[in-house]
Amino acid sequence: MKYISLEVIYIQLAMITAQQVIVLFILIFAGFICVKSGAVSIEGKKSFSDLLVYFVVPCMIVNSYLTDFDADIFKNILYALGLSVMLLFIGIVVTWVLSLRIKDKNLPIIRFGCMFSNAAYMGFPLIQALFGSEGLIYASAFVTVFNILLWTLGYSVVSRTISLKLVIKKIFTTPATIAVFLGLIIFMARIPLPGVLSQAIGLAGAVNTPLSMFITGMIIAASDIKSMLSNRLVYFAIVVRMIIIPAICVAVFLLLGIRGMVANIVLILEACPCAAITSVFAVQFDYDDDVAAASVVLTTFVSIITLPLVAFIITTL
Repeated sequence: MKYISLEVIYIQLAMITAQQVIVLFILIFAGFICVKSGAVSIEGKKSFSDLLVYFVVPCMIVNSYLTDFDADIFKNILYALGLSVMLLFIGIVVTWVLSLRIKDKNLPIIRFGCMFSNAAYMGFPLIQALFGSEGLIYASAFVTVFNILLWTLGYSVVSRTISLKLVIKKIFTTPATIAVFLGLIIFMARIPLPGVLSQAIGLAGAVNTPLSMFITGMIIAASDIKSMLSNRLVYFAIVVRMIIIPAICVAVFLLLGIRGMVANIVLILEACPCAAITSVFAVQFDYDDDVAAASVVLTTFVSIITLPLVAFIITTL
């Protein structure tokens, strides 16, 4: 009887993940068709990526903080922040160590894709299904740390910015990091926003995933599919992002005896496929966007198997 119940749990998790993947691929296909049909020019991908980076992403970040402050769960939020820092740095260190011997001009964008997951879109539906609305609050804590690291360390990796002075400058001048600090101020100070303003921010932020996937489809439409699938860096990203990093993170938590809802939530989010914005940054910083797009698409496809498996393991142990 127990075996059947566990099997049902896994099937449910797999179905939730598969549904999200299908939605992503529909959006990717839309971008692909628009370019192939001539409805949208491939030259427009830079304008779309600028719109995403400088307007849509900041709105999405601010919107994640437009929630009621609850003192009773504040301690768990801090716990989630701490665990998120631990897991994200595990992913960063593992990626860096495993890629030390790789010599390729596109290595920075692949490193970025391995370091940062598509947590918000792929992970949140699973979190909501497993843990309800309270789980989404802790998931937002993960996304807070995630955004800070992505738009500082991650941005410095893809922009090839090594100078500490320039990194600090990016922290205070990049729209996304400004949005993180602004969102934290609104949340912690309990600043109420007019309904029309918060609704507008929410609508703009909701465009993040659709636009990222649409850009990915545009890139694929102008790419050599055979060349994309033959690049070893793509398979490096699949193995590291979808297998090695989740396995190490789960093992660390099990060895340290870290259990419970908050721990499970951050593990699921860290086990998600390459961040959708990987393709956008490839366009922004002149990397081979074929490689970036292939990494996003293929890790998303693989997540149909790996993501529910991780969720199944940590929720049944």
